[in-house]
Amino acid sequence: MTAIARPQVVLMPGLKTDELWTRYRKTRDPKIHNQLLVAYLYLTQQAAARIHRKLPREVDVDDLSQQATFGLSNAISSFIPEMGVKFATFAMHRINGAIYDYLRSLNWAPRLTDERFKAVEAARTELRQELGREATDEELAKRLKLSRVMFNRVRKDAQLVRMTSLNAPVRNEAEREATPGDIIVDERQKNPMNLAQQRDLKALMTKGLTRSERLIIILYYYEEMTMKEIGQTLELSESRVSQMHSSILQRLKARFQHRAKALEEELVA
Repeated sequence: MTAIARPQVVLMPGLKTDELWTRYRKTRDPKIHNQLLVAYLYLTQQAAARIHRKLPREVDVDDLSQQATFGLSNAISSFIPEMGVKFATFAMHRINGAIYDYLRSLNWAPRLTDERFKAVEAARTELRQELGREATDEELAKRLKLSRVMFNRVRKDAQLVRMTSLNAPVRNEAEREATPGDIIVDERQKNPMNLAQQRDLKALMTKGLTRSERLIIILYYYEEMTMKEIGQTLELSESRVSQMHSSILQRLKARFQHRAKALEEELVA
């Protein structure tokens, strides 16, 4: 995919970007807001293109870009430089949120996800009959002629929406009649233990890293941005980001190997 270049924006005469931000914070001038909006519009294009790659063809990337612009506008209005975070990093969270809110409101999801579910289940049934056992994910992906990454996306999308009545009677494992509303798990409730483990792992991975290195880890592994997009966000070349990423992984590998060895020695002792 071709990298999206930053637009050449002519800011207000005699004003640098930092000065423009200073004036906007003092005056909240809509004209300055629009100048900043145009200056950072490339972020909306990046986010829309990245998210669109994971979606069905029926979704228009221009619609995603439009929704992303609303998120960018909101980010400009609420950005506080004292937070110590680059605006581009802060804005990406608002932009992604605006796009995902829009996607959740679309009415194509049930039909498309149902089709995906049927395709996966049909392949699963065929392989069960052929193999005499349940198929592995690798075997399902091969039957569907999908890469493992794409298969995981399809399976995840297929599980997003299944249309059923919450009042329709079903039987649970104890053979007692119930309804889906009685037994369905609320996925919005996060397991506190899992959240704590994820937080500790994130802190461990980024411990001892510089600010730029921490952002590379977070944007690449948590925000799923590409090296090109990270480079544009951090104002670094793609090759430099890739080089830093490789260096970070080598240090993390050495760190975890050392911790594993120390733990093994403690257990032996």
